[in-house]
Amino acid sequence: MTGPELKQLRQDLGDAIGRPLSAADMAKLCGLAPGDGADTIRRWEVTGPSGPADKLLHILAMASDRHPILENFNIFDRWDVDEKERPARREAFREKMRDEIRERLE
Repeated sequence: MTGPELKQLRQDLGDAIGRPLSAADMAKLCGLAPGDGADTIRRWEVTGPSGPADKLLHILAMASDRHPILENFNIFDRWDVDEKERPARREAFREKMRDEIRERLE
């Protein structure tokens, strides 16, 4: 993930949960220390995150309709899930991801 992609992700996640996210909110989502975490996010918005934070952000991105559900999380396009049920199941999954973000921000 690049810095501009992280900036866009912050906006996309804010849209998904219905409120704007600050750099401090993004730091909290990544499990960064409250004091320096926002500064780290601002640096990453230029250089891009790395390591575990990058992977976590890719997972959290699935809360937004603008980001694909990652292959290893996509249990909806299997033969045992009726095609008519797939959109509703995808939306339920995204809503669970949104709930996860809201809980992390509390």
